[in-house]
Amino acid sequence: MRLALNVAKYEKILDETPAREAVEEPTLLRPNVTHLRTRDLYEGLCQTMGSQTFQHKDPRLTCSYHTNRSPYLILQPLKKEVVNLAPYILLYHDFVSDYEAEKIKELAAPWLQRSVVASGVQQAKVEYRISKSAWLKDTADPVIGNLDVRIAAATGLQAKAPYAEYLQVVNYGIGGHYEPHFDHATSRKSPLYRTNTGNRIATFMIYLSSVDLGGSTAFVYANISTPVVKNAAVFWWNLHRNGEGNEDTLHAGCPVLVGSKWVANKWIHEYGQEFNRPCGVNPGD
Repeated sequence: MRLALNVAKYEKILDETPAREAVEEPTLLRPNVTHLRTRDLYEGLCQTMGSQTFQHKDPRLTCSYHTNRSPYLILQPLKKEVVNLAPYILLYHDFVSDYEAEKIKELAAPWLQRSVVASGVQQAKVEYRISKSAWLKDTADPVIGNLDVRIAAATGLQAKAPYAEYLQVVNYGIGGHYEPHFDHATSRKSPLYRTNTGNRIATFMIYLSSVDLGGSTAFVYANISTPVVKNAAVFWWNLHRNGEGNEDTLHAGCPVLVGSKWVANKWIHEYGQEFNRPCGVNPGD
């Protein structure tokens, strides 16, 4: 009885209360900056994995055992998969072991800080890169030194300082992401040039963990995304042979929806690679 009286009382109050005027919700306008101009393409790739090519459609997308003519890889060749042709993207399966992946995370964990990006001649924390990162020298542990040797064998490039940067370890928690960006500098004012070793000629990124949902690497203009494959490594060239930046390498780290994503980046610079990746005959290459 008491319940029925309360219901009647509240219904009467609602009837006597004037209806609130409909309030038009403001439209949120995205700023017209570089990392957001391709946002729709980027979000589509993160949600649907893009309209990717498959091996049976293009015979040039192959899987093979790869030694790169390196004595270091003769007894244990790499498992190479050609993921895309333009830009040229390779995936090396089982590039590190479970032990190495855990050791790298263990070494980096105490030094993790909020990731920054180049902003003019300075570095800044921004909302379009949400992660924590740390840098590990090759002398931090034998695992790191051995990793540099293996990267050099796989790519044919010098992977130790000063020809390459120290290993950057990055952790993306839930919601962690990095919106479309280039790894190479697009301005001579970039802090990258302070080292006097030229631009970033190539990127070698190692997945140190699996991700339950999300976290793929989306190459926006190539309309392809590579899922997180634990212990695998992704490699691509940031620069053309003439030294100009390859705009097709615009890429992003999709948001992590479930889990925690760990990666290790090795950025290799131009200087010291002149005979390892010489300029092409055609200046436009």
